[in-house]
Amino acid sequence: MPIHTDPETRWLAQAVSLIEADYQRSADTHLIPLPLPGFAQCGIDLYLKDESTHPTGSLKHRLARSLFLYALCNGWLHEGSTVVEASSGSTAVSEAYFARLLGLPFVAVMPRSTSAEKIAQIEFYGGRCHFVELPSHVYETAQSVAAQTRGHYMDQFTYAERATDWRGNNNIAESMFTQMARERHPVPRWIVVGAGTGGTSATIGRYVRYQRHATRLCVPDPQGSVFHAYHRSGDATLTAPGSNIEGIGRPRVEASFVRSLVERMIEVPDVDSVAAMRALSGLLGRKVGPSTGTNFVGMLTLAQEMRQQGQQGSILSLLCDAGERYLPTYHDEAWVTARVGDCAAAQQHLQALLR
Repeated sequence: MPIHTDPETRWLAQAVSLIEADYQRSADTHLIPLPLPGFAQCGIDLYLKDESTHPTGSLKHRLARSLFLYALCNGWLHEGSTVVEASSGSTAVSEAYFARLLGLPFVAVMPRSTSAEKIAQIEFYGGRCHFVELPSHVYETAQSVAAQTRGHYMDQFTYAERATDWRGNNNIAESMFTQMARERHPVPRWIVVGAGTGGTSATIGRYVRYQRHATRLCVPDPQGSVFHAYHRSGDATLTAPGSNIEGIGRPRVEASFVRSLVERMIEVPDVDSVAAMRALSGLLGRKVGPSTGTNFVGMLTLAQEMRQQGQQGSILSLLCDAGERYLPTYHDEAWVTARVGDCAAAQQHLQALLR
């Protein structure tokens, strides 16, 4: 390995080495088959890739690693740089982890409604939280904080789709297909993944095309998000109120959401996301988060359509993060009733699908 004498070059080499060493210490995430006999006996198998087992507990760990490497190798991060991100929680948790790894200060700009558990995790990793009242204000506020601190705004919503090598190199799509290789239907008929930045759906969609798989990509979108309407119309100027499901759905069209890669979108009411989150938590014997519930609604919708049409195959999605982050919110009956509504009818409908 060459010896770097320039201090800036030496720091960059050390920073990249620290992130790569951290990756080498991490095992891949598990692929979990879902026990759903009503579908399995029809030749339809459902799987979840469990992203909650990353060191920072969510799918966003992959994104944060990629964003840091992208910023470092573009010359945007330097020794002592303040790292700033606009995030509803999980990305900020993971970026705080990598900022601490490199000894850099970190500021998360987030809505005041972000769960206390995620705020505590960001602060545990040494990050600072800067709150805004409206979710739509996170972008300009993050830019302002970065300017004030002479730091770098990571901007996950712009760079998520380009920071990861979509051709392979141990990305999430390559891992999915490798783990599916010995299953009954090794090439999924559908991959289902919600969109926050759109980076994960872009990586998967590009990889599927590059590898020439017959797999189709479905994005279940929570109510209040703009992505469903944008996918239908192609109008990037559209806006929406925003999503009540933490981590997915946006009030504006994000640069990282690549519409042309998504074959199907399913608009998911919040009561269905919460009902599916509860049902899936029961199936797995452990709590999952609300965005995983949204994914599960998408999976069951497609599985039901396949069963009705006499089709066989596999459906693969993501367990985005653990439900323990949402115990006082989405897993609290009173909170759900006040913020989301009565989920009883949605739960009955879901249980009928699972029979």
